[in-house]
Amino acid sequence: MKPELVDKIYQGQNIQYLYDKELIPDDSIDLVVTSPPYAERRNGAYGGVHPNKYVAWFLPIAEQLYRVLKPNGSFILNIKEHCRNGERETYVLELILALKEQGWLWVEEYCWYKKNSYPGKWPNRFRDNWERCLHFTKSKKFKMYQDAVKVPIGDWAKPRFKSMSKNDFVRYTSGTKSKFGRNVSNWLNKRKVYPHNVLVFEEEHYMEPTTVIHLATECSNRNHSAVFPIELPTWFIRLFTQKGDVVLDPFIGIGTTAIAAKLLDRRYIGIENSDEYVKEAMMNIKDLESTLKSEKQ
Repeated sequence: MKPELVDKIYQGQNIQYLYDKELIPDDSIDLVVTSPPYAERRNGAYGGVHPNKYVAWFLPIAEQLYRVLKPNGSFILNIKEHCRNGERETYVLELILALKEQGWLWVEEYCWYKKNSYPGKWPNRFRDNWERCLHFTKSKKFKMYQDAVKVPIGDWAKPRFKSMSKNDFVRYTSGTKSKFGRNVSNWLNKRKVYPHNVLVFEEEHYMEPTTVIHLATECSNRNHSAVFPIELPTWFIRLFTQKGDVVLDPFIGIGTTAIAAKLLDRRYIGIENSDEYVKEAMMNIKDLESTLKSEKQ
């Protein structure tokens, strides 16, 4: 992978860039993590795809993702079927089977449990508070760093938070009004006291990772119709990559996956059809770079 081609977001149809072997060579991507538009959703930005046509629409994209992914890489697909005419759609299940026919191995399904999902008033169903994160690979031997999603709890927290400035305890607001923000002090409320050298999952209710990921939905950014929280790509980037690895998101939206990759010292490639979202993503990345630069000074 040429250094000048990574750490960029490309504007246009993802398929045109995925077919470009000069831009993204065969077996060059360590992790693909993305959330494509669900069937008949995001009509304004992506035109909407009918459930009956969803598999045929996605398979050419998946074929190129298979081409660019390394043999030991992983592909994480965040997707969830909706209800239609009183029953669940089946296009996600059909897509899983079609991807297997294409050569993908469906090795795992992670459940993103949305802790603050919206309530609803349905006489025949409950609140929908989870989404699928499907894990596909090209081979049974893939990179996975389970310890990377565990955190040692001990005295490390005391000096870390003692040295924090007052700015670390307020939400940082972008100067460009892009709504990208951070609040490191939130970490303080997510830690429990455990014996020294014990490894635990970041979520406070678990002593070790499971296939259920407890995260809140993204509520702070209204410039995109379906923003997933930065913690979601962060978790998978930590689990399946190491520093310097390349992460691809072919539906990068306002740049959430790129932000997560930069924070973890990974390289990224993003593709986004919407010019508006690309501009927002570039502002978010610029804000992050400015913040990181100021913290080093």
